[in-house]
Amino acid sequence: MARHILVRYGNAMIPHAKFAAPLLLASLLAGCATPQTQSAPSRTASAAPVEIGIIALNDFHGALEPPKQSVSMTAADGTKFRVPAGGASWLASAVDTIKTRHSNSVVVAAGDLTSASQLASSLYLDEPAVGVMNRIGLEFNAVGNHEFDRGSAELLRLQNGGCGKNTRRQPCRLEPFPGASYKYLSASTIKDDGSTLFPGTGLKTFDTPAGKITVGFIGLSLRTVPALVSPDMLKGLRFADEADTINTLVPQLRAQGANAVVVLIHQGGKTSDFGDVNGCKDFTGDINPILDRLKPGVDVVVSGHTHWDYVCERAAGDPAKPVLLTSAGVYGEMVTDITLTFDPATHALTAKRARNVVVQSEPYQSSTGWVDNTDLAPRFAPKPEVQAFVKRYVDDVAKETARVIGHLSGPALKSESADGWKGGPLGYLIADSQLAATRKLGAQMAFTNPFGVRTGLTPAADGTVTFGQLYAVQPFNNDLVVQTMTGAQIRAMIEEGLDDKDVKQAISPSANLRYSYDMRGPSGQRIVSLTLDGKPLSPSAKYRVATNSFLSEGGDFYSTFIKATDKVRSGIDIDAMEAWLSAVPVRQVPDDKRAVDVTR
Repeated sequence: MARHILVRYGNAMIPHAKFAAPLLLASLLAGCATPQTQSAPSRTASAAPVEIGIIALNDFHGALEPPKQSVSMTAADGTKFRVPAGGASWLASAVDTIKTRHSNSVVVAAGDLTSASQLASSLYLDEPAVGVMNRIGLEFNAVGNHEFDRGSAELLRLQNGGCGKNTRRQPCRLEPFPGASYKYLSASTIKDDGSTLFPGTGLKTFDTPAGKITVGFIGLSLRTVPALVSPDMLKGLRFADEADTINTLVPQLRAQGANAVVVLIHQGGKTSDFGDVNGCKDFTGDINPILDRLKPGVDVVVSGHTHWDYVCERAAGDPAKPVLLTSAGVYGEMVTDITLTFDPATHALTAKRARNVVVQSEPYQSSTGWVDNTDLAPRFAPKPEVQAFVKRYVDDVAKETARVIGHLSGPALKSESADGWKGGPLGYLIADSQLAATRKLGAQMAFTNPFGVRTGLTPAADGTVTFGQLYAVQPFNNDLVVQTMTGAQIRAMIEEGLDDKDVKQAISPSANLRYSYDMRGPSGQRIVSLTLDGKPLSPSAKYRVATNSFLSEGGDFYSTFIKATDKVRSGIDIDAMEAWLSAVPVRQVPDDKRAVDVTR
């Protein structure tokens, strides 16, 4: 981002090269733009190309406050630097600033706006997250996998409003809930009667100096939602193929007058150019097979799910007209500014471009040092209206957030690898807590999934850990389940996380179970050793295994858990962790190696 001189962008400073021309064009258009209520534009105005702005975000996850994370960027001399980013009121200000660049704009999202959220949103069933999006001016959101975490009935309440109770927690605790002013789209989420849970498409028509221009939107989740959400939350729903769904709906939108088609999909990929928020180097991911099968007609794909940032041009449908593919990271740390340019006479789309704008917020102290503000990225002031709204919930939950639940000997890292698949000491700590909580039901070992550990756990200087920190680590309120599995099934289950079929994930075990693996081995045959209490597991012997309800029902592609028998539920995962931390004056962070990669 800091590769060019800076120009003013609203109240922010933006690198010059890719913003200067659009900014100049927007300012020229602003002088001759006709209000939407006005008809019969002048011939002079209609002779200019028409621009429509699409302001896109994804994976907000109820991040009301700055998440104390940074966006990595690259300076002109090639050095890396970090920018503190995120927070609802800063995000609102960034969206407002981008809106000033466009005479006509629409705000959209690609899912996971709610669930796996900060405590101040999650304890209130993410009503605050919806309230933030209402105030930002969001108009369309594709349903992500996490939107289903509390079930379809609760998701319908988020859309429609009201205080009906669908979960353990009480809705409308702080104020009446009006519901989302934006529309959820779920083109591939099919009910038993064949209809979709929400509308699959939406249209937005703009009154421009050249007449009416319409943009059509298709919103859908990823086909693998059943592997990511507890099955009891998805009763009566099935998830259709993404590419087939899109290909069916594009002609319908065109027939309804759409001059451009934008897909909002909760699926994505990753790049190798960490530090370039607008890069596309070595792009890989599960969205690629979907793009490969698209027929002509899709112009832009706004994606998410992977929590990555990128701007790509991808050949799809018509190689002569590549699809513009974008993603804005996670937690509102970025927002994507997309510009569509139309011919004033034919209303044909003639150009499209996008750039991720970092939502720089407040400095913070990280585990590796102070992360300060910088003039090499835009600066935004928090939007007062949103800041005041967020403060009501943050203040209300403060006592619960600050409650001390125990002490740790030091930081517990989420992962031993940059991409998180190898787990880390925190996963081991969670597995230990779950085994301790289920010993009374005969549990002999416990496992937790590294991808279910949402953030690291860094205690205060005196080792203090608060409930708010614990909730950030485990926000799902999953039940604990004890089940019977054979030694062969346990081995097969661990292999599922190491095979080449799906996303790799070395499952985290409790302290009494150890395994080693060699990734050079054939898929499905990578475990080198597997022991319980120092002895090899017998393939035919039966063992009692504890885990969370998400995994027990086959989540994260661990389908072998489904075959387990004699399942008994016992308490909540976060309660087990709190009990484990509070049971001793200082709980030691595991420093042993339980899942050992022996690949050379």
